[in-house]
Amino acid sequence: MKILHISAECYPAAKAGGLGDVAGALPKYLNKTGLDTAVIIPRYHTKWLNQQTYQQVFFGEFYMGQERIYFSIHRVENDPTGFPLYVADIPGKFDRPGVYADEHGHAYEDELSRAISFQLATLYWIRSLENRPEVLHCHDHHTGLIPFLVRHAYDFASLKSTPTIFTIHNGEYHGAFPWNKLYLLPAFDSTAGGLLDWDNMIVPLASAIKCCWKLTTVSPGYMEELKNKSNGLEGLLKSEQGKSIGILNGIDTNVWDPRKDNFIAEKLSRSFKKYKTTNRQALYDRFNINEDLPIVVFIGRLVREKGAELLPEAISRFIYDEHKLGFIILGTGDPNLHQIFNNMRNHFPGRFDAALEYNEGLAHQLYAGADFLMMPSLVEPCGLNQMYAMRYGTVPIVRAVGGLRDTVPDIGKDDGAGICFDYYSVDEIHHALIRAESLANETKTLMNLQKRNTKVDFSWEQSAKAYGAIYQEVMGNNE
Repeated sequence: MKILHISAECYPAAKAGGLGDVAGALPKYLNKTGLDTAVIIPRYHTKWLNQQTYQQVFFGEFYMGQERIYFSIHRVENDPTGFPLYVADIPGKFDRPGVYADEHGHAYEDELSRAISFQLATLYWIRSLENRPEVLHCHDHHTGLIPFLVRHAYDFASLKSTPTIFTIHNGEYHGAFPWNKLYLLPAFDSTAGGLLDWDNMIVPLASAIKCCWKLTTVSPGYMEELKNKSNGLEGLLKSEQGKSIGILNGIDTNVWDPRKDNFIAEKLSRSFKKYKTTNRQALYDRFNINEDLPIVVFIGRLVREKGAELLPEAISRFIYDEHKLGFIILGTGDPNLHQIFNNMRNHFPGRFDAALEYNEGLAHQLYAGADFLMMPSLVEPCGLNQMYAMRYGTVPIVRAVGGLRDTVPDIGKDDGAGICFDYYSVDEIHHALIRAESLANETKTLMNLQKRNTKVDFSWEQSAKAYGAIYQEVMGNNE
C-alpha cells in the first residue's frame, strides 16, 4: 500500500516543532511494517535541504487567482531520511531559510498564498502520476484544504476516490481566511462550498475535519480536550467523533538513543551514575550554573502555548525564595521573552542561564545532563520532549494536559514518572519546583527514578501499527 504524507515540516529537513519530528519518524516505522511510505514538504532554503542533491520528477504550472505559479517536484537523492522525501520547489514562496518566520521571529505575511500554493502543487503532481498514492495523509491546517479539493475541485476529479487521513497536531491554529480570498482556490462544485465554511470564514482545519475519511490527533487525551476546547470547533469535533481517534505519538529511538548519541558527552552504558554525572558536568561547563545545584531545563519555543510566559516570574520567585535549583532555557520565540531572559542571566549568575537559539545537538546534551525538564504547557497535544527526557534519564515536571497527562504519571502513584500539576499558574509551577527540590535532596531516590524512566517504551512501533490499521480500514471502505 502506497501512503503519501503531506506536511509543512519534516525532520531533519525542516522543523519548527513536534510536527517535524512526527513527519520525520512515523514514515520510517510505517515502512518497517511493509507499507510504502513517502513524504512531501515545501522546498525551504534550510541548511539541511541546501546540502542535499535532488532528482527532478515533475514540472508544472497553475494559476492561483491571477498569479501564475511555476513549480517543480524533486526527490532527495539517496534517501537520507530513511524514506522517499519529495520537495515542492515554488519560486518566491518557500525559498527562504525559515519555515514559518524569518530569522528575527517575524511570521511571513504571505503565509496564506504559500500554504495554498504548496497544496495545489502537491495535488497537480499526484494527479500526473501513473502509480499514485493510495492514501493521502495530511498534517495540520497547512494541508487542510486537500481533503476538500480532492473531493470537490474539478481539476482533481481523478483523485476523488483517494482516501484522506487528517491529523491534528495543534488545534490552536486553524488557518482561517476570509471569503474574499476564495479566488486563490481552483474551481470546485459550488454546492460543496459549505464544507469550507466555519463561522463565515474559510477555515482549512474545519474543512479537513469535515471532509477527511478519518481524523486523528496525537494523543487520546488531546482528542478529548479538543471536543471541549478548540477555539470554536468543539461542536464540529463532537459531531465527527465517529471517525476520530487519538493515537499517541512515538519517538524515533534511533535518533534519540543515549547509548549511541554522538551529541552528548557520555553515552549511557553500564554505569548510569557515570553517564548522568558526566553529562551534568558538561552543562556546568557550558552554562553559568553553580555546580552544587540540580538542573532544571526548559527546551522549546518561547510562546504562550508552551507556558513560556510564566517562566520569568516562576523562576525568579523560586530563586528569590532561596531554593536550591539551577535553571537553563533553550529556545527561541517571543522577542520580549528573549530580552527578559537575557536580563535574568545577568541578574541571577550561577542560578539561571539561557541559550536563545535553536540547537538540536545542545538539546540532546540538556536532556542527558539535566535532572528535571519543565513543561508548564497551556496546550500540549502530545508532547515529545517529556519522552526524550525520560529516555535520557531526566524527570519531567509537567502540567497534566493533553499528551502529558497520557505519558507522565505523577510520582505519587506506583508507576510515577514525573511531577504533575493541574492549573496554568505561577503558583502551581512554584509548588511543583518545591517538590522537585525535595526529590533532588533524596539523591538515591532521584537516580532510581531517572534510571527507571530510561526503560519506558515510547517507540513508534505501536503507533505505526495503529496508523496501519487506519489505512487498511479506509482502503477497505474504498473497495
